[in-house]
Amino acid sequence: MKSLRELYRIGKGPSSSHTMGPQRAARLFLERNKGAKAFEVTLYGSLAATGRGHMTDVAITDVLAPVAPVNIVWQASVSLPFHPNAMKFKAFDDEHRMTDSWTVYSVGGGALSEGKEAGDMFDTPEVYKLGTMTDIMEWCYSNGRSYWEYVELCEGRELWDYLHEVWEAMKRSVETGINHEGRLPGPLNLTRKAPTYYVKALGYKQSLQSRGLVYAYALAVSEENASGGTIVTAPTCGACGVLPSVLYHIWRGHGFKEDRILNAIATAGLVGNIVKHNASISGADVGCQGEVGVACAMASAAVCQLFGGSPSQIEYAAEMGLEHHLGMTCDPVCGLVQIPCIERNAFAATRALDANLYASFSDGSHRVSFDKVVKVMKQTGHDLPSLYKETSQGGLAKGFENTYNPSHVIGHLAK
Repeated sequence: MKSLRELYRIGKGPSSSHTMGPQRAARLFLERNKGAKAFEVTLYGSLAATGRGHMTDVAITDVLAPVAPVNIVWQASVSLPFHPNAMKFKAFDDEHRMTDSWTVYSVGGGALSEGKEAGDMFDTPEVYKLGTMTDIMEWCYSNGRSYWEYVELCEGRELWDYLHEVWEAMKRSVETGINHEGRLPGPLNLTRKAPTYYVKALGYKQSLQSRGLVYAYALAVSEENASGGTIVTAPTCGACGVLPSVLYHIWRGHGFKEDRILNAIATAGLVGNIVKHNASISGADVGCQGEVGVACAMASAAVCQLFGGSPSQIEYAAEMGLEHHLGMTCDPVCGLVQIPCIERNAFAATRALDANLYASFSDGSHRVSFDKVVKVMKQTGHDLPSLYKETSQGGLAKGFENTYNPSHVIGHLAK
């Protein structure tokens, strides 16, 4: 498995696969074609189907247009075999002769791949020798260690400096969102809810206040993401509100020191990494179970560790967090990361707290392992029709196909 640095990425929303990945690809293509007189970028499959709503074209043109004119070609009906999020970059000289061509895939969480078995320019070192939760849990028991200690063993102590940056970015996204009122970009005309939920939660008795605050924090981060603010992929932009909201709530409510929060972030990252390595965290590949479902598993594990869970209880909490999101479709209305994405983050955050509570009442033993659920999630995702995998052609998105106007988004962000 790769480093957690490749799972937790700090950047702009609204989508890691549709915004962060394509923009990164555009920068790499520009580096080798600085003298180009024109560019053409063809978007395939899911990138084309929901690219306007996710501002994929804006992310690419922001990079390339200052150098030369850019033509975006939309091919939603064409899906390349390696991954649904495919794009082809072309560069042209002043006589419109093609000088370079590059096909690349945005595979989730901001990561890129050339779709090659070997020799991929994005191939990075394998940091973790063990790649399943079962093997890592056995290592923990054999060595009397915790999951975060395995992370430190594999990544080195220098990782904590980076996770400190991740935690600071998570806190900023919560606090910015809590204080940010107004309308979200796009034709749905959604009003930000986080500030209202926060104020209302403070008026309730403690038993209800806790749940209301978690809602508010998750909404805050997800709304920041939807408006193109800075967030942390955990494991993706579309699911970025789950882990920060849970950790922020516990940090504020229980006064945990930062070291313990960072340990929990490391454990959560390990859970996300296992799914990324053995299945997928891409909504275009396996549906929203790979995004919000994985985020819930990560947060469940993090909370369980913070409250003293054993390795088996932590594994059980993560298993429940993912298991009870199996089959969840990715069907964003108008291709925007708003409906149902924002609410899903809020509900997944509270479900993570429930998973921890349930696991803490047990001794950690259960029949279905986390690794088994990961395999089932991968197969379930591949069995889902493409209508339900970030194409906005089915599910909740059905009936909204013709209501999107990209000028709404661009105009709003320009204000």
